[in-house]
Amino acid sequence: MLLVIDCGNTNVVFAVYNGEAMLGQWRAATKTDRTADEYGVWLTQLLERDGVAPDQITHAIIASVVPDKNFDLKNLCENYFKCTPRFIGDPDLNLGASAKVDNPKEVGADRIINAVAAHATYKGPLIVIDFGTATTFDVIDVNGDYCGGCISPGINLSMEALHMATALLPRLQVRNPGQAPIIGTTTVGQMMSGVFWGYIGLIEGLVGRIKAERAEKMTVVATGGLAPLFAEATKVIEHIDPDLTLRGLLQVHERNKG
Repeated sequence: MLLVIDCGNTNVVFAVYNGEAMLGQWRAATKTDRTADEYGVWLTQLLERDGVAPDQITHAIIASVVPDKNFDLKNLCENYFKCTPRFIGDPDLNLGASAKVDNPKEVGADRIINAVAAHATYKGPLIVIDFGTATTFDVIDVNGDYCGGCISPGINLSMEALHMATALLPRLQVRNPGQAPIIGTTTVGQMMSGVFWGYIGLIEGLVGRIKAERAEKMTVVATGGLAPLFAEATKVIEHIDPDLTLRGLLQVHERNKG
């Protein structure tokens, strides 16, 4: 069995695959002071609860955008699952895709993996929107290569900044204001309208400009926890794929396991 780990700035997501079948998925907050043993005790208990014996895991692969966590995640795999993990970015790893940007080493592991998985499922050309700590817009060409994109502050980051930088605006959880008027008549209503519909404007505006710049028909795929929230409010998002990054890690493992 394969353990895949997607280490982001907010959460670390763990999943176990038996072949192409996902047996379970678990997540923990990303904390730089959390040790391999803390992850190990927590994860092995969850695996056993869901009927997965830790000693059945024979391989591991990791995509991480938090370098400070790599040592602990490597020790987790070696100490608790008796396997040395592969990291996206290892020089001998064949991803099956190239990064056609000025400095390929700058591209986050999750973004190149999303390109791999999206191309395998939807072909291309593509725009992949990942709603994470940052919201990223990634362009994948017809050959499956990563061609660059855009990075914007994530919606929760924007709302937290709005609260932290002002004396009177409260902390809110983002939600779809539905049929409420765009012009709010309360402070909370104005904040919710401005943030949510402003973000819809960001999505639609960037997707439109990317398509115009590329001058080609492009399929738009959304991933990340907040993807369904925004997809229901705009027609530019054509597919929601919550497991895109995990599936990309599986595909890279399969490509390199021989």
